Amino acid sequence: MQPMNNLAIQADRVSKRYRIGSARERNRTFREALTKTIAAPWRSLRRQFQGKATAGNGSPDLIWALKDVSFEVRRGEAVGIIGRNGAGKSTLLKILSRITEPTEGRIVLRGRVGSLLEVGTGFHSELTGEENIYLSGTILGMSSQEISRKFDEIVAFSEMERFINTPVKHYSSGMYMRLAFAVAAHLEPEILLVDEVLAVGDAAFQRKCLGKMEHVAQEGRTVLFVSHNMTAVTDLCQKAILLQNGQLVQYDDAKTVVRDYLSFNEELSSERIWDDRNPPGNEQIKLRQAYFVDSHGNKLAMAFINQEIGFCVEYEVLDDIPFFTHSINVFNETEVHLFTSHDDHAYERSAEIKRGRYRTIVWLPADLLQDGDFEFSFACMRYNPFIILFHERRIVRLKMMDTIHSATRHENYREGLPGLIRPKLKWDERKRVSDPS
Repeated sequence: MQPMNNLAIQADRVSKRYRIGSARERNRTFREALTKTIAAPWRSLRRQFQGKATAGNGSPDLIWALKDVSFEVRRGEAVGIIGRNGAGKSTLLKILSRITEPTEGRIVLRGRVGSLLEVGTGFHSELTGEENIYLSGTILGMSSQEISRKFDEIVAFSEMERFINTPVKHYSSGMYMRLAFAVAAHLEPEILLVDEVLAVGDAAFQRKCLGKMEHVAQEGRTVLFVSHNMTAVTDLCQKAILLQNGQLVQYDDAKTVVRDYLSFNEELSSERIWDDRNPPGNEQIKLRQAYFVDSHGNKLAMAFINQEIGFCVEYEVLDDIPFFTHSINVFNETEVHLFTSHDDHAYERSAEIKRGRYRTIVWLPADLLQDGDFEFSFACMRYNPFIILFHERRIVRLKMMDTIHSATRHENYREGLPGLIRPKLKWDERKRVSDPS
């Protein structure tokens, strides 16, 4: 147990329960709302006759986003919060930032809290960027003199000088994020909460934000950082919290937690086959099989970096539907998103997809991926307007191995060549352009 005066955050058996479907009900028509109100007593009576077994924790309409989460964070610590989608990470930050209250348990915060949980959190769309800086600072409890002292620094960091007097309703999501992060990080909160909204910005600004969070932590302020980027977590944070299905399963040194998280995640193989019980997809498309092949069509359990690789996905179209295209995303073993590829020519081949089973193959050129493990996702979508029909992440994993020749040639790199990828590029022959004078 840490001394009380050294703690910035205390969470004691924090739990949060949601009713499934409540978010969808906000947009009901008047007739639907009236019908629901009239039918409510009959539904209640029916539930009583169905028995009390479905009430409370066992209710099919209720879900625990967090359950009995307890931890303590010292002042000046940077703590990462990691876990799969739906693990409860964002819910925890919303409770810490007072956006929502816990259903059970208690949170104690010692210090002023600044949060960036969604793009433009706390901004008023009708106000200008400048006005929103003062609004956010006031909400944080700062005086106008304090805000004015930081104003130029905030604007410079956000790189939004030209648009600072423009109402933020005209900002793009990237512009929103730039100014929102600059405000949250520069108005001197003792506790800074950051969700993975940094993915909105470009790579250069993401690096800038990570550097600022590191600087904030070095100044003795507390940072809680939700991210799927394990490299960023280990670089920025001393400790990490691992959430799984709403429960805290590990709280330790960041590198230890990240290592265990990546090691004990659901093991993926190079081939997946789904039966009729629970295949990924929706009422239009169901995945049936995913695997890798070499240039001759032979299935691969692993591959060498100098091989051309085909990623094959077989799926079933359940009804005739308008044309759509495919997309893949590739992640490395620390869950860094390496690249996305779309089948841009799919529309040229057909205007409608008939019922039946289909196979699509995307080819990865040789000498592209590093040695290591890589996870692949698959999506189907339409353009104009852009609609994702479904996206299934972490379908299969492929181990890439360095070749003996390459390993010998680069023996000075004992841990392999640096970089996320290792393309084999074309070099022109060296030519002398002038003689020594």
